[in-house]
Amino acid sequence: MVRTTLTLDPDVAAKAKKGAAKLGKPFKEIINAALRLGLDQVLNPPAAKAYRTKPRPMGLRQGFSYDDVADLLTRAEGEDHS
Repeated sequence: MVRTTLTLDPDVAAKAKKGAAKLGKPFKEIINAALRLGLDQVLNPPAAKAYRTKPRPMGLRQGFSYDDVADLLTRAEGEDHS
């Protein structure tokens, strides 16, 4: 057992005290249980799922050409594109 001083934010302390009273358990038991759960989640976060998008063929509208990029920009953004 390790004895240490721990400074809790007022909202955390109030929530822990309320939980201890509700469950009829000692304050330190509630704090230790919360720390165990929280540390497990902080130190071993769940693996992020890979983000996937489904490609769709978009094509190029009739009358447009990839051969003249400046023309495409002018049509999309106006004469003042930079």
